[in-house]
Amino acid sequence: MRMVHISDIHVSSQYYVPEWGQKVVDLINNLDPDVLIVSGDLVYEGLMHEYDQAVEYLDAIKVRKKIIIPGNHDARNEGYRLFEEVFEKRFPVYENGVVQILGIDSSEPDISDGHVGRENYSLIEETLSDLDKLRILTLHHHLIPIPGTGRERHIPLDAGDVLKVCHDVGVNLVLSGHKHRPWIWCMEDTYFITAGTATTRRLKGRSYPCFNVLDLEGGELVVTEVNVSDESKKEILRFRMH
Repeated sequence: MRMVHISDIHVSSQYYVPEWGQKVVDLINNLDPDVLIVSGDLVYEGLMHEYDQAVEYLDAIKVRKKIIIPGNHDARNEGYRLFEEVFEKRFPVYENGVVQILGIDSSEPDISDGHVGRENYSLIEETLSDLDKLRILTLHHHLIPIPGTGRERHIPLDAGDVLKVCHDVGVNLVLSGHKHRPWIWCMEDTYFITAGTATTRRLKGRSYPCFNVLDLEGGELVVTEVNVSDESKKEILRFRMH
């Protein structure tokens, strides 16, 4: 099974690079994944015409299943309401014979801070419950600070409680975005994978636009990072499920 994780595409931003955007579409379509996970910040100001652009862009990616959640930019200007109109769910779920995926809306209207909420802890516990499957939680905001991204302000207000839920449930992967810098932490057998921005010039330091490919076969997961600018690839994680 193949999954692709992209984040922070900001199709309506002045920082968006059309050449990179088209390359991402072409690369993903050539990879032919089973699932596309988009961890937020599709647009910049949460406006209707921006959502139209986002829909057009994502429609060009020919993937059988898409898990799309909002980020803080998507929630601006009542954009969280538009997100529900356009994509129907802010808490999407997908499951097949080998994987369980839950998307959580961690955005708050008109602020950059994140929040999951006690009312959603049981959703994580109940949805990601099959120990025989790869269990993935995706939300826009990172739960652990990312190096090289400046003063930390935007971790979800209840990150500690969410981390405990992930530990208690035994979540395998937590996929996020927001900081525009790719990074991986491992804590208590859970891998926290933050994707960089896939299509914009809002890059930290000498980082580059990128996205991740997750290949699951025979109980082994391999995560590969794809550099959009030069199309190079590097393996960033390999582990075998218990």
